[in-house]
Amino acid sequence: MKSFLAALDPIAISFGENFEIAWYGVIIGLGIAIAMYLASKEGERKGMHPDFILDMAFWAVPIAIIGARLYYVAFELPYYLQHPEQIIQIWNGGIAIYGALIAGALTVYFYTKKKNVSFMLTLDVLAPAVLIAQSIGRWGNFINQEAHGAEVSREFLEKLFLPEFIINQMNIEGTYYHPTFLYESLWSLLGFILILYLRRQPRILREGEVFFTYIMWYSLGRFFIEGMRTDSLYLGGIRVSQLLSIILLFGMAAIWAYRRYNHYPKDPYYTEIGLDHQVK
Repeated sequence: MKSFLAALDPIAISFGENFEIAWYGVIIGLGIAIAMYLASKEGERKGMHPDFILDMAFWAVPIAIIGARLYYVAFELPYYLQHPEQIIQIWNGGIAIYGALIAGALTVYFYTKKKNVSFMLTLDVLAPAVLIAQSIGRWGNFINQEAHGAEVSREFLEKLFLPEFIINQMNIEGTYYHPTFLYESLWSLLGFILILYLRRQPRILREGEVFFTYIMWYSLGRFFIEGMRTDSLYLGGIRVSQLLSIILLFGMAAIWAYRRYNHYPKDPYYTEIGLDHQVK
């Protein structure tokens, strides 16, 4: 006889009735912490000051969270115009990773310009760290039983050789759903490993192309996974994330080809230390 366990409690810690810490926040925080650590270490290897990444994250992380919320609200504007008090209620859900990436990238741009550090090199340093944070963060969606796909059978999930705790968590009010959170988490993890390998090869990637690889890899996977989800944001009849994924995928490929055709940049990404980009 099959075992059917209760869904995981989304609350990690509770202090009375008025203060709770959700697993979603804990998992997102863990992903950010790991990303900051990895990016800081890589930044030091490229000649950046040890505090450069951490100081930048002080601005980039909260601005990215605000961007993720505003992006979501913008595509659900009719609802939030009727319920304006809910716009700031981010704890009730409603953030979008593409909004976070856009806001975060803009913050990094202005911060690097202020500090006179290469913007593209900084994006290269951050890219794999952000990707592993995304992989970890999707498990927050798992706890919340969100960002899932269409209805499937338990037998279908069992054929994927999933652990019992994942199968049980995909049982939402008696119906099983595609674990699209898992697909994206694994895709991001695989991309993280691939980028780390390519980044350490001496003559494969040039400055900026670690970031391009990240954007293209994530966009390719997100396009297909988004098509399976049931909670997509829409622009007319088009899934916004699929449209943006296609634009980013081909846009990055075009920029990459243009830069290589014009022999820029000439230097490979991999060097023991990027003295030309050192932060004083």
